[in-house]
Amino acid sequence: MIAKLTGRLDATGDDWAIVDVGGVGYLVHCSSRTLAALGEVGEACTVHTELQVSENDMRLLGFAESAERDWFRLLTGVQGVGSKVGLAILSALSTGELRDACGKGDAAMVARAQGVGPKLAGRIVNELKDKAGAMPGGSGGFAAAAAAAPAGSVGADAASALENLGFKPAVAAQAVARALEELGEGASEGDLIRVALKKAAG
Repeated sequence: MIAKLTGRLDATGDDWAIVDVGGVGYLVHCSSRTLAALGEVGEACTVHTELQVSENDMRLLGFAESAERDWFRLLTGVQGVGSKVGLAILSALSTGELRDACGKGDAAMVARAQGVGPKLAGRIVNELKDKAGAMPGGSGGFAAAAAAAPAGSVGADAASALENLGFKPAVAAQAVARALEELGEGASEGDLIRVALKKAAG
């Protein structure tokens, strides 16, 4: 099974992207959050994937984070939730928001997703309520990384420096968050930028 693709972003649409891996273009269907996180056409990118095979179709689903893929698998295990609805939910809610909604039984929050009515939203939160606590989420991946660095902090300054070098805000924030994990909170701005640059470029 294809679990991950690393290559160059060749093209994008409303709900899909083509990732060129060694001259082979893979069509992956994505949530709007994943599409936003992949970067610009022509840039290097990595997507975690899920291959779905049915009697008359075979499609590759792409996710910016493995946590998003984990949630997709959980969502599509609920009756009435196919790949299209699963991606719509992940477009409307971050993994953290989804975990909170299921944990609290907040069906109205899940019903914000396109194509999800109150009845289906209720079924989703009821079936996933007990599983939500063990799922990854927090404040939701890229959004969490961006929110993790308070304005004026070394982390925020490092993220700003990466943005000035042309990296997208979400990419810069995630790279800085990963650099902080590696170096610790006491890291200098120079070291943080150096390590974050490697992570953003890699």
